[in-house]
Amino acid sequence: MVDAPAFDWMCTRLEQDTSLDRLAARGTVRLALKGAGLDARTLTPDQLKVVIDKLLVGELTARGIDDAAGLCSSLLAALASAAQGLTTEAAGEAPDAVFSRLARVA
Repeated sequence: MVDAPAFDWMCTRLEQDTSLDRLAARGTVRLALKGAGLDARTLTPDQLKVVIDKLLVGELTARGIDDAAGLCSSLLAALASAAQGLTTEAAGEAPDAVFSRLARVA
């Protein structure tokens, strides 16, 4: 399955704004999502905002990223302007709703 646009956006920003490579950025975000009980495939911008605000600082600090709090503040500001483009129709949709919609099409 494909990861949500919000997940990809977050990983790309971490690669650009830190010394983390692609694998480390994606792993860091996945660990933060796991701590929140969220999935990268269904991540919404609103969920990402909470993850950045509550969990990402700790994950970045554990990886030796300087000024993790400042970085998270700038990520939240950037997310506010990018959020509309990161929303997908199915993001956050319950599995029952997806299968119900698919049953009507078939």
